[in-house]
Amino acid sequence: MGFLSVLSCAHQWISSRLQPGDLAIDATVGTGADTLFLAQKVGKRGQVIGFDIQSEALTLAQARIRKQEDSAKLGSISMLQLSHDRMAEAVPESWQGNVGAVMFNLGYLPSEGADSTIITETNSTLAALQAALALLKPRGIITIVLYPGHDGGSQEADAVLKWSSALSVEQAQVVIYRQLQRETSPFLIGIEKK
Repeated sequence: MGFLSVLSCAHQWISSRLQPGDLAIDATVGTGADTLFLAQKVGKRGQVIGFDIQSEALTLAQARIRKQEDSAKLGSISMLQLSHDRMAEAVPESWQGNVGAVMFNLGYLPSEGADSTIITETNSTLAALQAALALLKPRGIITIVLYPGHDGGSQEADAVLKWSSALSVEQAQVVIYRQLQRETSPFLIGIEKK
């Protein structure tokens, strides 16, 4: 058996912490794979809010969710066409300090015909990460999949590494999952709030 992909590893880390009835956020909806995963994990009593700036992403995600045969078992899903850096103001106040998981899958929309020049931007990502950390409950988790192999990706990855490395150990535990032989391979950062 080989190592898990970064996406599978992120799902595994979240699966071990997220409980039915929890609150969760998909900071980068994309094609909706993580949104659907989170809705399955929180179950019908839980809630998920997803963010994406592209209407095409939200349309793709809604189509993916509609295809689910067990949709009655999914948590409530709200998708907002907003940048993830507006997370703190967009989620209900009652979510403050109560979110079980926040997923980030950075880069660009991985869909045929999508504009790959529309990418996540370093400044908005860092603001969103700060907001996500504040929204987490104790032992809540943030997963961040980074893609240093595309234009702008390595700068964003470096900034996220620097930001997460600077978090105090009293505030959070930070781990990294990465293939070391290729600098441009995607990698995963996990942040667990203390």
